[in-house]
Amino acid sequence: MAKQYKIAVMGNRDAILPFKIIGFDTYPVNEGSEAKKLLNQLAKQNYGIIYLTENIAAEIPDVINFYDAQVTPAIILIPTHKGRLGIGAARIQENVKKAVGQDIL
Repeated sequence: MAKQYKIAVMGNRDAILPFKIIGFDTYPVNEGSEAKKLLNQLAKQNYGIIYLTENIAAEIPDVINFYDAQVTPAIILIPTHKGRLGIGAARIQENVKKAVGQDIL
């Protein structure tokens, strides 16, 4: 039987609330130190994907870089209701560049 992973969403309460309706586990956090601790806990609890708001991710780039080198969990950055910071799009562009060998986006 295949291992089943859970999905979590972390960030500003207003930004992550809609994900609760979909059935994802939501974890409101307001600052980087709180997010860092929670992210490390969730990584040990069978979460395969963790969505994280860009504003919180900007406060913990070292932790994001660590999990980029791990198979799970996949950390996916999402904008908040206040708009995009461009961090998530830049990460996608960098990953495509690594996979393809050039910037095609």
